[in-house]
Amino acid sequence: MKDVSVVILNWNGRNYLEKFLPSVVANSGDAQIVVADNASTDDSVAFLKQNYPSVKIIVNQENGGFAKGYNDALKQVKSKYYLLLNSDIEVAPNWLNPLVELVESNESIAGCQPKILSYHDKSKFEHAGACGGYMDHNFFPFCRGRLFDNVETDNGQYDGTTEIFWTSGAALFIRSEVFHQLGGFDESFFAHMEEIDLCWRAKKLGYSFYVQPQSVVYHVGGGTLSYVSPRKTYLNFRNNLYMLVKNYEGLLFPKLFYRMCLDGIAGVRFFFKGEFQNVTAVIKAHFSMYGNLSKLLKKRSEIKSLTTKSNTVGMYKASILWAYYFKGVKEFSKLNQRLFSAN
Repeated sequence: MKDVSVVILNWNGRNYLEKFLPSVVANSGDAQIVVADNASTDDSVAFLKQNYPSVKIIVNQENGGFAKGYNDALKQVKSKYYLLLNSDIEVAPNWLNPLVELVESNESIAGCQPKILSYHDKSKFEHAGACGGYMDHNFFPFCRGRLFDNVETDNGQYDGTTEIFWTSGAALFIRSEVFHQLGGFDESFFAHMEEIDLCWRAKKLGYSFYVQPQSVVYHVGGGTLSYVSPRKTYLNFRNNLYMLVKNYEGLLFPKLFYRMCLDGIAGVRFFFKGEFQNVTAVIKAHFSMYGNLSKLLKKRSEIKSLTTKSNTVGMYKASILWAYYFKGVKEFSKLNQRLFSAN
């Protein structure tokens, strides 16, 4: 695995490094381990220098979030493959080999992810990625093993290696050539959904992404931002709109208006739940999209000019909101599988 670099982005996460880096070092064979520090103000770098001299340390000059942090660091990492790994993840033995073997089996596979289970309850999938990412026709993301806040118990029901729409940024295995071909993550996202945007752009060039459940990791989740944080709500709503404007190939403004209506319903739901900061977050997300629309349309035009053959595998040709909230479907396996695009 000399062709693999496991790159961990760290920001004030000395406690996570102390707890989880040992499993990465012990279980990653001869892969290069890199910690990219995002201008931490704690003693993360000093801790690494003292305790892990074999780990390559890259110190970014500023905290540009997940997107810019990785973009800056990966310019200094020379490997055939990158494994982008959150600092709050414990990895199981032999976690890298199945990922490498899968991607090397077909040149059209740009990347893959392991099965991501919860560190706190290892019988359950973890929210951020679970067992592979999908997208509905309104561009709401969801996962095998997790629909909205409903996280399933792992009973081996999703253990098949499967092509998906997007891979989780918590543990993203990707060809370095493809990552740089795409220009890396979109730094305007800062954090959240930048990996979905990256996968979508790659799929427009005909690449594919898979989940490889033979590889297993355990994710704490919410280490930087809690899943119920208004800041996270803002980034998720804003970045989803950014992603839609950039990548949707049909008539944009009717789709955008419809999505705005759906987001309005979400805002009303937050209001009646008393989550007023989340209401504000949704409104701010939309104003950010309006303010940046000209830039997003320019990116849309550039992506469209580069698109060759879009790979739509993993797209759910219906509404996940309707299935979940109105039909009561709480598990991925109970969705109508005929509605998933096979390209």
